[in-house]
Amino acid sequence: MSATATTQYSSYRNKVARSRATSEPVWIRYLLTTIALTFLTLFLFVPLAAVFTEALRKGFDTYITALVDPDALSAIKLTFIAALIAVPLNLVFGVAAAWAITKFEFKGKSILITLIDLPFAVSPVIAGLIYVLIFGIQGWFGSALVDNDIKVIFAIPGIVLATIFVTFPFVARELIPLMQAQGKDEEEAGLVLGASGWQILWRITLPNVKWGLLYGVILTNARAMGEFGAVSVVSGHIRGMTNTLPLHVEILYNEYNYAAAFAVASLLALLALVTLALKTFIEWQVARNAIQHESA
Repeated sequence: MSATATTQYSSYRNKVARSRATSEPVWIRYLLTTIALTFLTLFLFVPLAAVFTEALRKGFDTYITALVDPDALSAIKLTFIAALIAVPLNLVFGVAAAWAITKFEFKGKSILITLIDLPFAVSPVIAGLIYVLIFGIQGWFGSALVDNDIKVIFAIPGIVLATIFVTFPFVARELIPLMQAQGKDEEEAGLVLGASGWQILWRITLPNVKWGLLYGVILTNARAMGEFGAVSVVSGHIRGMTNTLPLHVEILYNEYNYAAAFAVASLLALLALVTLALKTFIEWQVARNAIQHESA
C-alpha cells in the first residue's frame, strides 16, 4: 500500500472513530432535547409569560400607573444610581486586576485571585451584614459617622457599597482567562518598540479584549440592578428613599398589590431579556472574530 493510500485510510479510520464517539441513537438525542426544552419551558418561558400576563391583567392603564407611581420612580432612580456608580468602578478594578494577574508576577497574586472570587463564595446577606457591622450605629465606625452626621447604612452610600461588593468579580473573571489565552507577546513587542504602559493598555490590551470587557460590564450591570440580598440588609426598606426595584417589588407583593408588583417586576424581566440578547450578540461576535483570526 502506498504512502498516500495509507494516509487516506488512516484519515478515514479517524473520521469513523470520531463519528462513533460523538454520535448517539436517535431516541437519546430526542430524549435529551425534550428534557432540555421541558426544563426551559417550566423554569424560564412560563415564569416570564406569567410576569407579563399578571402585569397587564388589569389593563395597560393600571400597568402605567404602577410604573409612574412616585415610590416606583424613586426605586427606579435609586437602582440606576447604584448601577451607574458600581459598574464604572468595577470596570476599572476588573481591568486593573486582570492586567496585573495575567501580565505580571508578584507576591500575593494567589491571594488577590482568591479575594476576587470572594463574593461568589459569600452569601449576599452576609455581605450586607458585614457592612452593617462596620458602618452601623453599633459598628466599628458607627460613632464617628454619627458624630459627623454621615449616614452609610439605611442610606444610598450603603446600597452602593453593597452593590459594588456583589458585582466586582464579573469584569475581572471575564478578562483573566481571555488575557491568559492571548499571552504577553503583543505587549512585549510593544514594549520593545518603545510604547509606554498606557499606550500598551489602550492600543494593544484593551482592543484585544473589548468583547470580553463588554460582556463583563453587561453582567455587572444586570447583577447591580437585580441585587436583592445585600441591598435588602443595608437599605432599611425606607419607602421612596432606600428601596431599589427588587425591594419595591417585594413591598408591593407583601401588600397584596399584585398588579403593581408584577408591573415593576416586568421592568426587571425586560432587563434580563435585553441582557440575554446582548450576551448572545457578544458571543456571536467573539466567535466570528475567532473564525476570522484563524482564517487569516
